[in-house]
Amino acid sequence: MSNLNKKVAVGMSGGVDSSVAAYLLLESGYDVEGIFMKNWEEDDSEECNSKKDYEDAQKVCNHLKIKLHQVNFSDRYWENVFEGFINDLKKGFTPNPDVFCNKEIKFKQFYNYAISLGFDLIATGHYARKKRRQEIQLHIPKDKIKDQTYFLYAINKDVLEKTLFPLENLEKFEVKSIASDMNLGLENRKESMGICFIGKRNFSSFVDKYIKPIDGPIVDYESNKQISHHTGLSKYTIGQRKGINIGGIKNSNESAWYVIDKDISTNTLLVSQDQSPLFYTGEIKLENVNIINKQISNKNLKARFRHGGSLKDCIINEDKHIITLNQEERGIAQGQAAVLYSGTECIGGGTVISKCLRKN
Repeated sequence: MSNLNKKVAVGMSGGVDSSVAAYLLLESGYDVEGIFMKNWEEDDSEECNSKKDYEDAQKVCNHLKIKLHQVNFSDRYWENVFEGFINDLKKGFTPNPDVFCNKEIKFKQFYNYAISLGFDLIATGHYARKKRRQEIQLHIPKDKIKDQTYFLYAINKDVLEKTLFPLENLEKFEVKSIASDMNLGLENRKESMGICFIGKRNFSSFVDKYIKPIDGPIVDYESNKQISHHTGLSKYTIGQRKGINIGGIKNSNESAWYVIDKDISTNTLLVSQDQSPLFYTGEIKLENVNIINKQISNKNLKARFRHGGSLKDCIINEDKHIITLNQEERGIAQGQAAVLYSGTECIGGGTVISKCLRKN
């Protein structure tokens, strides 16, 4: 089947990346239509304004002369992404809802919806690359700064087979240049940053709406003495420096304080001016592990624990639920994604469930 006969549904957000992706597919001869997903409906704030995003997406589709469908996945987002996010915060974890949004919504619900409408393929504006060796593989794209494979490790291999990443061989400045040539004013559109349903709002205030804040002690990790109080453990993450609510302490130096640990059983936040416990090597237990191609020929891998983070040497065990980290990484928190790479290939990953603190 030639490109001319293949129907592609592009996930349209109204932003520059998805718009250029749709344009490039048209230029390549595909039969293209757009699908706009509404995934959050509790409010349409300035930070997460789906009405404005839909209008922008429609403007682009009108310009490209393609049809735009609209679908509401907000109920499924709430059930499959947001509720898990809140439950993980209650456990003291630092969850990444973008990973589960991709797994459960963009590369599951969106994919199924597109197939039900008769599309052959889906496409998104993600910065990621597909390669085929013996099997389909997910790889780091040309733009290593914008690389979004960290958020895509959990998607299903069969869906990856049917997915196109039109931006895989472009850097962001090239995408903006194409957008400028399209003459839609998109190249200067502000990029969505962080979690959409929080946006620019204060994280603590947002979390208070869903998790009842319970005051508790802030304790010095070394002396085990209480030095202040917090207003809810869910507002803090391992390695955090700012916003800990520690004023001047008698006989203490002026160095910054860092979150070292959270004890849910006693509702205690443990902090220190010494960061050394945050630098960890050793075993890390994972859950919700997804290995895209199931078989791992190379057990000597690299792991990344945050988007844009450095790649660290690690070894994966036989059952794929434990990795041994051989290079120090700072501030690994339960709930974060540990994403695994062999060269440029993203082979999969899982959710960190063990505490990762250096033993004295």
